[in-house]
Amino acid sequence: MARRSYLFFLAGLVILWPALAAADYIKYRDPKQPTNARIRDLMNRMTLQEKIGQMVQIERTVASPQVMKNYFIGSVLSGGGSSPGVNASAQEWIKMVNQFQRDALSTRLGIPMIYGIDSVHGHSTVYNATIFPHNIGLGATRDPELVKRIGAATALEARATGIPYLFAPCVAVCRDPRWGRCYESYSEDPEVVRSMTEIVTGLQGDIPSTSPKGVPYVGGKTKVAACAKHYVGDGGTVNGINENNTILSRHGLLSIHMPGYYASIIKGVSTVMVSYSSWNGDKMHGNRDLITGFLKGTLRFRGFVITDWEGLDRMTSPRHANYSNSILRGINAGIDMIMVPMKYKEFIDDLNQLVTNHEIPMSRIDDAVRRVLRVKFTMGLFENPLADETLVNHLGSHEHRELGREAVRKSLVLLKNTNSMLPLPKKGSKILVAGTHADNLGYQCGGWTIQWQGQSGNNATVGTTIMNAIMNTVDKQSSQVVYQENPDTKYLRSEGFSYAIVVVGELPYAETKGDNMNLTIPEPGPTMIKNVCRAVKCVVVVVSGRPVVIEPYLKWIDGLVAAWLPGTEGQGVADVLFGNYGFSGKLPRTWFKSVDQLPMNVGDEHYDPLFPFGFGLTTEPTDDSN
Repeated sequence: MARRSYLFFLAGLVILWPALAAADYIKYRDPKQPTNARIRDLMNRMTLQEKIGQMVQIERTVASPQVMKNYFIGSVLSGGGSSPGVNASAQEWIKMVNQFQRDALSTRLGIPMIYGIDSVHGHSTVYNATIFPHNIGLGATRDPELVKRIGAATALEARATGIPYLFAPCVAVCRDPRWGRCYESYSEDPEVVRSMTEIVTGLQGDIPSTSPKGVPYVGGKTKVAACAKHYVGDGGTVNGINENNTILSRHGLLSIHMPGYYASIIKGVSTVMVSYSSWNGDKMHGNRDLITGFLKGTLRFRGFVITDWEGLDRMTSPRHANYSNSILRGINAGIDMIMVPMKYKEFIDDLNQLVTNHEIPMSRIDDAVRRVLRVKFTMGLFENPLADETLVNHLGSHEHRELGREAVRKSLVLLKNTNSMLPLPKKGSKILVAGTHADNLGYQCGGWTIQWQGQSGNNATVGTTIMNAIMNTVDKQSSQVVYQENPDTKYLRSEGFSYAIVVVGELPYAETKGDNMNLTIPEPGPTMIKNVCRAVKCVVVVVSGRPVVIEPYLKWIDGLVAAWLPGTEGQGVADVLFGNYGFSGKLPRTWFKSVDQLPMNVGDEHYDPLFPFGFGLTTEPTDDSN
């Protein structure tokens, strides 16, 4: 009898087994299923609160286990300069990001969060990362393949810290150098900007030829989700005022400011960030025609659209006035993820109310969540939510620093070279190095470096200053290098210098704090140029995020070099000054005579520059025996 009962039990188990297995099987967790099937399955299981949570991105300083779990937060970010600690290591970053991820995974459905950070010239918030030249310098290289390699290196360094999502690249077309973000733009020429979107394939990987156009693509654990920004027209505002109004026809907007987005979307960019600016008086964060109609409709973009920092708050003046209405306008315009980043509870409550009251349709929420989940599934976050700690040694690696050095060499633009002064001799010389920017790593990196606004000094991160690079390059037995930041005229005439290298430029800035209506080099830079270059044969190296006023001093200068904001690898500057490599960079934007001419771009009717767009003298490498 016992044997018969056992057989009946086994038979019943065989009959029930498919149902038991089906009960354990969760389609959205099966990587063999098509992405759209996984998205549908997961969304069918989600409550409204869980869906809203996926649309929220909060700053790391307000994230906690309780917040992540209670509000089903879909994304966390580091704002400008926000890190787990001073000089935090890759391991410390990973520990922080993984903890937020574990909190997200502990929710009912276990949807992983996505961690984002600004990395506009390398992984630039992180100590010891390779800081590449800012985009304006990369535009001077005219080398999309180089920029692709920089994208790949930046992705690897971000992954080395556990971060899979970067707010880059900026594909703005800066039409006025008075704009404080002009250095984030590759060029005034939309074709140069379009060509430089090759960085997207470096960051995310080469999109397969079979991939549908507009669908996001991320090629594995060493790649990241990229973000084309700031949509659209941010570089064309009146007088270059940040977050201001771009007054332009639709044809002008599409032909000048849109090509970078066309190209990025074709290359599978995962996300697009909306601009603070307006177009003909309409705030971009509320522009349904351009976000839903053109970006999602005409261009068939299938990734997600994200606000800028407190982008919905800035739709009104004063900020955050009638916030519920700003949420209504922004979400209905087609924005999918909202960088809150602090007042998340107010946003969640207001959005929930707007949906409950049918002011925002559920279809709009579902569209947003579908897009966020598509990016997460595409990235493989559900299969590999935690950081790969074997990548930590890629942060600031020798290989990446050599790539940064190459980028610096190719970015330098030679504007004047009287009597072929450049390249400079390495031997038998007494060389004066002067200027505020000669031995200041913070200055040569500029804004968005460790801190949002950048900083002065040599302690913020690891790198080589231009001064140290010069010392490394000259012949130590036969040449003497003297560094005097601001020498007086008596000293200059008494020391018998063979020549001088004067390194001056702008102080670090980012965004609105960089808006500048006069574009003069701050003192004592102009005085140094006059004093040194009237006393000694001189090369002036300008470290700046844009063209600056230089014409009044040009008559005293023998050699003039635009070095832009070269980043941590100052050795690249000395490589070219002393002839190990030739000058090859071309101006990515017009160099004006006077700010009264601005805005002035190539092709304008009254084009009368000091140095035209595309200008750049060349030199040949020299023998080391010089």
